[in-house]
Amino acid sequence: MDIHKEIDTRGLNCPLPILKAKKALAEMVTGQLLKVVATDTGSLRDFQAFARQTGNELVEQQTQGNEFIHILRRR
Repeated sequence: MDIHKEIDTRGLNCPLPILKAKKALAEMVTGQLLKVVATDTGSLRDFQAFARQTGNELVEQQTQGNEFIHILRRR
């Protein structure tokens, strides 16, 4: 997977990971991938809702220990 941008939102709670992802996606072009690393357990649900509401594709979600990885494709 060719990640174009990665943001670290470890230690941040809702809604900050979503807001940072929204800002990063706005700076990207259609089809590019954004990787978000978070520690907020609610981020799994939050990024699913964010993708539905914005039309960006949630390509993948992973849990690695106490970290949650979200891969989004810019619409």
